[in-house]
Amino acid sequence: MDLTDKYESENAMQAEACFILPTYNEQANIQGTIEAIFEQQTRVSGYTFRILVVDDNSSDGTQETVNNLIEQHDFLHMITGNKVGLGDAYKRGFHHALTMFKPDVIFQMDSDGQHDPTLIPDFIHQIQQGFSLVVGSRFVKGGSTPEFSLRRRVISKLGNFLVRYVGGVRHIKDCTSGYRCIAASYIEKCNLGFLSTRGYSFQSSLICELVAQGAKSKEIPIVFTQRNAGESKLSLKDQVEFLLNIPKLGFHSHKDFIKYSIVGFSGVLINLGGYVFLTRYLGMAQEVAPLLSIEASLLSNFWFNNFWTFKRRSIRTGVLSRLLQFHLVAGMSGIINYALFFLTYKYLMINDIFANLLGIGAAAIVNYLINSNWTWKRQ
Repeated sequence: MDLTDKYESENAMQAEACFILPTYNEQANIQGTIEAIFEQQTRVSGYTFRILVVDDNSSDGTQETVNNLIEQHDFLHMITGNKVGLGDAYKRGFHHALTMFKPDVIFQMDSDGQHDPTLIPDFIHQIQQGFSLVVGSRFVKGGSTPEFSLRRRVISKLGNFLVRYVGGVRHIKDCTSGYRCIAASYIEKCNLGFLSTRGYSFQSSLICELVAQGAKSKEIPIVFTQRNAGESKLSLKDQVEFLLNIPKLGFHSHKDFIKYSIVGFSGVLINLGGYVFLTRYLGMAQEVAPLLSIEASLLSNFWFNNFWTFKRRSIRTGVLSRLLQFHLVAGMSGIINYALFFLTYKYLMINDIFANLLGIGAAAIVNYLINSNWTWKRQ
């Protein structure tokens, strides 16, 4: 057996870690990032490293730099495509890696030097301990963002709060981190087509999808520093997409949502029917009647959802606890319902029944997103 055959035989017996590096105009950073990753190979036993660069047709010579490095590294590859966004690049990278290389784990990592490659052995160690999703977290003990301005810290904290509670991943502190190690089998389970986001909000969508598929998560601290060179690619469009994507994070189960919608529709009938009965037949004031009709629909919705919609979920809390949580969420939804009704009826002079329907619709969306991921959160 010659040396080449021996090398290939040894690699065949090892697991493979594929690093996906999205790039756009990263010529100043990409060589240092690639070399730093390969340097960590000697610190990790049992794994072969492979790097896949996903370049969005950079105009600064990034592709030329990578092509020169490919001549030196057998396990370095590149695919190219039009610039659509970070999420689109990762989707193409995942598909190519899973189809062509069939790795055991996949790393998500920035190409600009902000993610410390010396932590790679720590990520793989956690995978070896049985975790299937390891997140480099800025918000656990030991993690930090020393270069962030106060404004960026607030925005980042708020964004993570929304993702954690709407997306049902409260146990993960940093849902927007771009430094991750994921068991490839869980990425294969994910419906990436459902993750329609193209930009940076793909990161939060993916983490919610992985958890929904049963991925066991672990966070390790990272220090998120400034870029080595170049400019940030985070645009206003990405930030708007992130906010618009928040409501979608709660819709992991289409069956649950359909059932919840049916129950919600019955609640609408009870709410609206109660309102009409109270105002048209009992002569109650339009400003007071919604309060009673909302409570009636609230109670009916809880019992139908508890014993039908979410019946198959394994949930730790008891019925009384869920009823209390449901009331808390419904109370907030009820305030939204009544406030929207009152404003549109009193100040926009909209018909009172139509104004009540607007309030019911807005409250129903908030109600589902929070209850599905909190009140009836899976164990």
